[in-house]
Amino acid sequence: MAERQERTALDAVLTRIGQVVMLHHAGDREEARRRLLDLWTELGEHGAPLHRCTLAHYLADTQDDPADELAWDLRALSAADEAEASAGLRGFYPSLHLNLAADYVKLGRTEAARSHLHRARGAAAALGEDGYGDGVRAAISRLELRLGDDDTPGGEPWGPPRQRPDRS
Repeated sequence: MAERQERTALDAVLTRIGQVVMLHHAGDREEARRRLLDLWTELGEHGAPLHRCTLAHYLADTQDDPADELAWDLRALSAADEAEASAGLRGFYPSLHLNLAADYVKLGRTEAARSHLHRARGAAAALGEDGYGDGVRAAISRLELRLGDDDTPGGEPWGPPRQRPDRS
């Protein structure tokens, strides 16, 4: 019974996060950032690692400053590392490292970007053969191409997918 209640609470928080993400995708970045920050405050630094990882992952998308985006993506990775031991979140790592690579590209830190891109590629084996997995692998490939040519000034937007991987 307690496990069922815990699962229901987990799903409720993830549903709330998903609702705010839809608001962000609809174009209301400022309101989405405000609501995600409210959720972050509600959960606190000792909230469930899965919740903190998911929230930080999406909060990164709402940031205007690349350094702030990097900080949130680093929080997401840290929370995933905490959750990995208990929740098996291997499916998050390719996207988390891909987003960190993209953050470092924006900040002009190419070697750090390559390092995280390499880790994203290595973690991609955990991805399923589905739309999410295909999208992340394609985004990794696009960023690899972009970083392969130091003379390419930005190129096409490659946008890593931010959908939540299936946790089953």
